[in-house]
Amino acid sequence: MTDRNYLPNSRIEIIDPDFPRGPKPFALFDFDGTVSLIREGWQEVMIPMMVEIIEDYALPEESPQQRYAVVHEFVSFLTGKQTIYQMIRFAEEIASRGGTPLKPLEYKEMYLERLWERIKDRVAGLQQGTLQPADLVVPGALEMLRALRERGVRIFFASGTDEPNVIEEAALLGAAEYAQGDIYGATADLLDCSKAMVIERLIRENDLQGNEFMGVGDGFVEIEETKRVGGVALGVATDEKNRGGLDEWKRERLMRVGADLIIPDFEEYERLIGLLWGEE
Repeated sequence: MTDRNYLPNSRIEIIDPDFPRGPKPFALFDFDGTVSLIREGWQEVMIPMMVEIIEDYALPEESPQQRYAVVHEFVSFLTGKQTIYQMIRFAEEIASRGGTPLKPLEYKEMYLERLWERIKDRVAGLQQGTLQPADLVVPGALEMLRALRERGVRIFFASGTDEPNVIEEAALLGAAEYAQGDIYGATADLLDCSKAMVIERLIRENDLQGNEFMGVGDGFVEIEETKRVGGVALGVATDEKNRGGLDEWKRERLMRVGADLIIPDFEEYERLIGLLWGEE
């Protein structure tokens, strides 16, 4: 790790030293894994479900490890997109093996039923007050959002999770107030909402230069789309299971898609904002 370029005396890694500094009037945050940890472990639900199903369509020369690797690859690659896209790709995989897949929406419903079993106690705990938002957010995330709002930044949340769930979970965590209604998630119409569309619309409607926009997330999609419009991409490589600290696998993935900065969490949010604004 000695060859990594950190802001002095911090855990903020600078991947591109020439990223554009200055105020960022608009910021888009991915929600799950970037702000919220309510759905931590979703891949541990989705991937085993898919591996279990494709065992019936195993290729003669294929090992269990290879089947797992196939599923892990496309689930990871599509992280950040609406969940249905992973199910569409899964159905294609079954068809490519000679099977007759169910409709992608049916696979999505199966997955959401299993995921709910994993997260229902978390949601209930927040609703009943036995869990606090701090228990289920990336460390420093709410403080980061508050500090950005105090600087006049307009904050958007965008997620591949169904929109009603994103809105509810943002409210439970006390994050919704910082987005002031600018919360977007998956809808029934695949073409109705995506992170790319949200970014393109806010750039167009506000006549922004790319460097006036910041995209923040832990997945391919928001980082790629931010870089495509010339914005500053902040990669959040949080170890979700331990609720903070660096996840090396996430870091490598975020580096590959062009993140300008990578952080393990938002605990150093004051220095991070200073760096982004050109004050450090």
